[in-house]
Amino acid sequence: MAVISRSHTFKEIRYKAAREALTGIKVGVVARKYDVSPKTIRNWVKGYQETFGADAIPSIDEQLDEARRVAELEEKLDLALKALGEKEIENNILRELLKKSKSLSMTGSTSLRRSSIRE
Repeated sequence: MAVISRSHTFKEIRYKAAREALTGIKVGVVARKYDVSPKTIRNWVKGYQETFGADAIPSIDEQLDEARRVAELEEKLDLALKALGEKEIENNILRELLKKSKSLSMTGSTSLRRSSIRE
């Protein structure tokens, strides 16, 4: 079953690379990105076109919509990471305060015990 999912994933990667090449990204750039030869990319493009048709590349509007969606997701991710960082700082401050409060309460209880022993 793992072989099927790997094969499926590999097919998705090939299709993605083919779409990138079909949308105008230079074959050499796509080949470097996926660490394959340019000829392999051309073969993937040919296979993609045979499977989905020669006109199956995304339209400019679809590409723009996808770019907007990605930009929006990246912005949300940045905000989430910033909020996470702030929460981590808050947690560290609270931990330090808790340590100080524990040490103060231990010091206070020790002095109380000493004073009660002396009496």
